Amino acid sequence: MTSQFGSELFPHIRVVMGIVLGLAMSKLLTGFAGLVQHPGRYRLSAVHLLWAGSILVELILFWWWEFALSQLQVWTFGTFMFLIGYTVTLYLMAALLFPDSIDEYGGYEAYFIRRRYWFFGLLAATFVFDVVDTMIKGDAHWSRLSTDYLLQVPFGLVLCAVACATRRPRVQLALALVHISYQTYWMTRILATT
Repeated sequence: MTSQFGSELFPHIRVVMGIVLGLAMSKLLTGFAGLVQHPGRYRLSAVHLLWAGSILVELILFWWWEFALSQLQVWTFGTFMFLIGYTVTLYLMAALLFPDSIDEYGGYEAYFIRRRYWFFGLLAATFVFDVVDTMIKGDAHWSRLSTDYLLQVPFGLVLCAVACATRRPRVQLALALVHISYQTYWMTRILATT
């Protein structure tokens, strides 16, 4: 089922996506606030904090990039469901970073290391979803992206595979810093020109 009312449908679709993104941002911000309110409750982890900050940036970038969907003239229910699925994946990463309780783990680092398969599996899925999302936005959007974009997906998938394979906190810390460095590079190189 397709709709010829692209410009009329986009605000409604954006609202649904915004609700899910808002829940994800709320989860992260509430988690950060909880760390400030109760700093001694759980042992903090630089790896966990860096990934939580990185996912917050990822949510903001996603929201920014999705405005390009306003140019889409024909919508299908499949496209709508795909975008909701992509957004739910981002929410699930946020929820994994700040669960309701980590009492049985003793701290955020132990929790994160034990849940790394889920987290990095979801992060890997977002790299793949991003390619489909970019194709949905059309050739004009695709051609605006640089060669860096073509490297982003294999680079991100390798990063996720390495992160799943290791429990070592220093390697996990290095991977988080590499990802944040790449996000920073991407924002300054690409977003500054759009």
